[in-house]
Amino acid sequence: MSAFTAYLLGAIVLAAGLAFGAYQLGAPPIWIGIGALVVIGLGIMSAAAKTKRKDLPEG
Repeated sequence: MSAFTAYLLGAIVLAAGLAFGAYQLGAPPIWIGIGALVVIGLGIMSAAAKTKRKDLPEG
């Protein structure tokens, strides 16, 4: 499993856990969906930044 996949799976598990908690607290479904999308988006951005290849020096 690549590092990018691990970050992405972690973001999905985090979003699912937070969504379940919000559901148990009675949050409206639209806000649960928005929050889940934000968490997954942040996970994708973080995964892309952490697994970005380093630029090789020219020459």
